Amino acid sequence: MRRFWWTMAGPTDTAFQAWDRKWMTEEGRAGWTRPEQDVIDIVPLLRLRSVNTVLDLGCGVGRHSLLLASEGFAVCSLDASAAGLEIARSNARDAKLPIDFCCSKMTDLPYSADNFGYVLAWNVIYHGDPFIVERSLKEISRVLRRGGIFQGTMLSKRNVLYGNGRLIAKDTFIIDDDDEKSHSHYYCDYSELLELWAGFRVFCVSHKEHDKPGSYHWHFRAEKL
Repeated sequence: MRRFWWTMAGPTDTAFQAWDRKWMTEEGRAGWTRPEQDVIDIVPLLRLRSVNTVLDLGCGVGRHSLLLASEGFAVCSLDASAAGLEIARSNARDAKLPIDFCCSKMTDLPYSADNFGYVLAWNVIYHGDPFIVERSLKEISRVLRRGGIFQGTMLSKRNVLYGNGRLIAKDTFIIDDDDEKSHSHYYCDYSELLELWAGFRVFCVSHKEHDKPGSYHWHFRAEKL
């Protein structure tokens, strides 16, 4: 993996504070209750690979955790947002689904090595500077079994917000007057994405707009080597 040598900010893994505020309101949670089609679509592959234990990293209010648990997987769900986890636990109780929830940061996962056959990090690990991204990827690799699948998203440099706000580290920006972007966001292009994923075989990559025009993200599936 590359080494990034400079930053102009203090701690940058603070996105959970903004998400805490978002999850506390029904309006804030409204767009985050339905599972993504990409995650729904991977379930047959997980079955084909005989995956049992999965990690929903950055689970938010639990939309993907509920989906995966309802499909019979043993689900561990982690988030640094206590507010999100409170909602997720309540949703799991209502659905009578056994999910193991944990409040922790993505840079220090409280799980043993080689513990999971699948790790999902949807709109999660780019919330920080390059050091946070690298540390998070190392932790994901540590807890994922060899041959296990890692699925998630990263922000693309084609995103209309790339370059907006304060540059606080390489390709990392903060937009102070936008609550959703008032914490660090890291962006990468295709070659940088593949370089970050050293130790993984990336077998599926697509470039997609999310809800807002110009909100380009990389969608990927990778296998731990």
